[in-house]
Amino acid sequence: MKVFQRLAHAFQAEGVTATFGMMGDGNMFWLHELHNLGVKVHEVRHEGAGLGMADGWARATRQVGVATATCGPGTTQLATAFVTASRAESPLVAFCGEHPVSDPEYSQRFNPAIFAEACESGFVRMHTADQADEAVRKAFFLARTQNRPILLSVPMDLQQEEWEDDEPYVPSTTMITPTRPNPDPDVLKRVADLIAKSKKPVIIVGRGAQWADAGDAVVKLGDRIGAMLATSLLAKTWLNDKCDYHAGISGNYGSRASMQLMHDADLVIGIGASLNRYTLENGYLYPDAQIVQIDSKPQVLMHGVSAANIYVHADAKVGTEQLEKVLAERKFTNTGYRTPDVKKKLAHHWDDPTQFEIDPGTMDPRPAIIMIDEIVPTHISLFSGSGMSSGMSNMLMQRRRPMNQAGHFFGCIGQMLPAAIGAMAATGKKPAIMLDGDASFLMHLAEFETAVRYEMPLLVVVMNNQALGAEYYKLEVKKMNVETSQIPTPDLGSVAVALGGKGALVRNIDQLRTAVLEWVAKPGPMVIDMRISRTVMSIPYRRLHYGKDE
Repeated sequence: MKVFQRLAHAFQAEGVTATFGMMGDGNMFWLHELHNLGVKVHEVRHEGAGLGMADGWARATRQVGVATATCGPGTTQLATAFVTASRAESPLVAFCGEHPVSDPEYSQRFNPAIFAEACESGFVRMHTADQADEAVRKAFFLARTQNRPILLSVPMDLQQEEWEDDEPYVPSTTMITPTRPNPDPDVLKRVADLIAKSKKPVIIVGRGAQWADAGDAVVKLGDRIGAMLATSLLAKTWLNDKCDYHAGISGNYGSRASMQLMHDADLVIGIGASLNRYTLENGYLYPDAQIVQIDSKPQVLMHGVSAANIYVHADAKVGTEQLEKVLAERKFTNTGYRTPDVKKKLAHHWDDPTQFEIDPGTMDPRPAIIMIDEIVPTHISLFSGSGMSSGMSNMLMQRRRPMNQAGHFFGCIGQMLPAAIGAMAATGKKPAIMLDGDASFLMHLAEFETAVRYEMPLLVVVMNNQALGAEYYKLEVKKMNVETSQIPTPDLGSVAVALGGKGALVRNIDQLRTAVLEWVAKPGPMVIDMRISRTVMSIPYRRLHYGKDE
């Protein structure tokens, strides 16, 4: 057995069933062996997109996603996706070839250790052939325990050496003891005392609460204390089908009505949510509220500068259940926000009544997005990109779906199409839709062909204003020449057809309805090029740049 074969067997023993990346001299023998072992090898059109797909896989499963690239230029293509995955706290291992140790002047030589550090990722190097098991085990151990991407660098010539050891591979999972930290009872009593004094509590849930399966516990606690329920952006729409007092997203993606209600809160309980600057609006959203935070991390700072009034180190589900139990023993209940008036204010609170003059040949994206949400069945997952247009999709797509992922981890465009493909691969290619801007979609347009090749039933709705939307409005508010941000696009529906999928160019709501219904009737890889008016600015951008909330 060659070392590259042992490496492939080690990855399989770690539970790997799929990889994403491009084949090159530094990884092709390893990929060939993975294929022989029955691991699904997804060949992509750009190495960075491959890592983005592994990121989507990890977000969907909370298992280690695996990407691969060849040495030198193949590895350097991973930069943006590495940082994005790191900010998303996604457990990943990227198998990267490295130049031969015997040829220090190899044309594709590169120092991957410095690169990984710059990309906020971990690094493991196989220094000698007999370290193959140790290197793989360490990479997976770090990915699993640190929840971040790890670059595993393997020199090309070492992969070709003979592997003599016939001992079975010992996976990293044998070194990890799962824990669900229990809260300190005395700390819970302090939280219960604070809740007893509260008149208007808000519970904010995040991905940590989702991952801990804390939904029922959160709903039960909210009912007891009369809390209004809100989410971080990354947990968007979660539990809105289980609570009539769900206020949507806490932060700049929240509605005007919900933000006005949040302003009156005297207590905020964050459960599995980072309570960062966006969720708390830098502290301005809940000006008079005491803050309680329940999180599995030993301690975190809110929006990077201050600590919660009471920090509860606990698993989200366990901590919430035990807090509710303490309150039940005290026979405590509270009406709080649970009143007819609040319920009325939260009914369709996301509506945006502001009128705009619509550019000829385009449509208002707001009713278009609402219609898509109504037509597409709720068993179909949703992915939303980053940029100006995402402010509309994040606020107006309100129905609860199996996955509802937003892509704001690094503030970059172009990363959601790969993530959506990876997440779909992880879920058995269940149908999904993605809403993104034109510049963002075009950045990794070639990966739509990857979706076609692997028969991914993905509907991509491109909110196309033929401009760099964020920059267009930032220039406009400064009264600068917005034409410098305008970039005409071809008919992206026709491009999709040329790449082997289906496509449509739509300029009005009836054309859009027809195209979406066609996909719903027979899901497959499809692009709808939805031409939207530049006159319509998202609410978050109106707030940020014009100080307007309508």
